[in-house]
Amino acid sequence: MADVAAAPREIRGLMILVTNGRLLLPNATVAEVIGYSIPDRGNLTGPEWLLGRVNWRGWRLPLVSFSLLAGMALDERTTGARVTVLKALSMHPRMPYFAMLAQGFPRLTTISAEALVPIGDGLGRRPGVLMDLMLRDDQAMVPDLDQLERLVLEAMGFN
Repeated sequence: MADVAAAPREIRGLMILVTNGRLLLPNATVAEVIGYSIPDRGNLTGPEWLLGRVNWRGWRLPLVSFSLLAGMALDERTTGARVTVLKALSMHPRMPYFAMLAQGFPRLTTISAEALVPIGDGLGRRPGVLMDLMLRDDQAMVPDLDQLERLVLEAMGFN
């Protein structure tokens, strides 16, 4: 049996700027950050937060605006934007990755339980948001990646 004391007490995370907020993600969920290119809407008729599809390493990834989904913005700025490629957790064969619009480059940070301070009581939660918190001096949200992925799969008609 593994020694509990030997378990890591810190993990690496990424602070990702989105319109009107910041997201905190474990570093292991991010495959790559790439430059923004205009997404192809094609025949997509999904919700406004589903911006279209972008090409990445032979895949056509759904591109999500987290800020539109969570009701944090009415529109998105794309000048200077980046695309964060996320590893899908569901292992769905048609969507092993999806993408999220970011404003600029993410910042690498170290996360420990002692440095995280939850904000609020969790009532009135926004779609896609697991929790609001403070990490040292930064206010951020932890996205609900399971819910986000389910919403994308549903919007893409992959369910």
